[in-house]
Amino acid sequence: MPAEWEPHAATWIAWPHNPEDWPGKFRPIDWVYAEIVRQLSRVEDVHILVNNATAERSATSVLRRGGANLARIHFHQWQTDRVWLRDSGPIFVRKPQGQLAVTNWKFNAWAKYDNWNRDDQVPHQVAKHYGLQEIKPQIEDAAGRPHRLVLEGGSIDVSGAGILLTTEECLLSEVQQRNPGLGDEEVTRAALEQAFAEYLGIEKTVWLHRGCAGDDTHGHVDDIARFVKPNTILTCVEPNTSDENHLPLAENLERLRAARNLKGKPFEIRELPMPSPVLFQGQRLPASYANFYIANGLVLVPTFNDANDRHALNTIADCFPDREVVGIHAVDLVWGLGTLHCLSQQEPA
Repeated sequence: MPAEWEPHAATWIAWPHNPEDWPGKFRPIDWVYAEIVRQLSRVEDVHILVNNATAERSATSVLRRGGANLARIHFHQWQTDRVWLRDSGPIFVRKPQGQLAVTNWKFNAWAKYDNWNRDDQVPHQVAKHYGLQEIKPQIEDAAGRPHRLVLEGGSIDVSGAGILLTTEECLLSEVQQRNPGLGDEEVTRAALEQAFAEYLGIEKTVWLHRGCAGDDTHGHVDDIARFVKPNTILTCVEPNTSDENHLPLAENLERLRAARNLKGKPFEIRELPMPSPVLFQGQRLPASYANFYIANGLVLVPTFNDANDRHALNTIADCFPDREVVGIHAVDLVWGLGTLHCLSQQEPA
C-alpha cells in the first residue's frame, strides 16, 4: 500500500446527501465540500459519487459557484449510504510489477449501524470502472471457515515502506467488534498482522492503544497519529491533565517512542496539538488536526476556530515543506463525526 504522500492520480469522495449525518446542520455541508473540492481540483482529478442525476446537477451547480475546476471532476452515479469513503472506499495497492489493484475489505458501518450495503459495494464499482484486479481479503476463523475481513481505511495508516499504524481499541476490542469469531485478542492480533502482510505488504504493525474522545468509530488511528515520512510519525498530545484525551494520547506517545522501525531504529516522533473540545448539543466531537489529507503538492488540514489552529498548521507545514498547507474550516463538518481524511480516499498514480 503506497503512502498517502506518494503521487496521486485522483481523490475519491462522495457527495453529502443524508441529512441525518449532520442533524440540524446539513445545509452548510455542501459549501464545505465545495471548498474541499475547489482546493483538490487545483492539483489532481476528483471522482465524486452521487446518488442520482438530480444530485449530480445540484453538486455541479454548487461546485461551479464555489470555484472548483470542473474539468478535473468526474461524477459517478453510484448510490452510497454515507460519505466516509476513507472507510468504505477502495484501498489501492501496487503489485510487484507496478500495476494497481483494489483491495475490497468488507465494510459494515463500523459494526455500529445497520445501513451499509450500498457503501460496501464501492470498492467493487471502482475496480470494475478501471478494470483492475479486485482482491477480497479473507482468513480462516477459529472454526476453520473462510472469514471475509472487515477493515476501514481510517483504522490504519502506512509508511509506504512496510510499516502500519493502528489501534487496539478499534481492531481488538469487543466493542464495535469488526471481526468476531477469529479467536481471542492475541489470535485476532496475529491474524490481522498476517492479513496486513499478505494484502498490504506490511512487514511490521505498530499497535497504539486508544483513539480520541468523541470518536464514533471506537479508535480510528487517523484522528491521533499519522506517518508524514517513512520514518516520521506525527502524533497528537493533550497537555491538559483534566481533558479526557490526556492519558490515552500520552500512552500512545510512550508506545511510539518505544517502537522501532524495520532496522531496529527509533522513529522520529513529532507532536501535534489538539484543539479545545468541540461540543454540539452537549456531545463531544472527534475534532483533531491529525485528520488532515495529503494531496499532490497540497495538505488540507481541518481547523476549528481555535488558538491551536495556527500551531497545528505550522507543525504540519514543517513536516511538508514542499507542499502548500491549507486550513479547511471544519466546525460544521465534524458534527458528522468525521472530517477531511475520513471523507477522502487517494488513488495512487
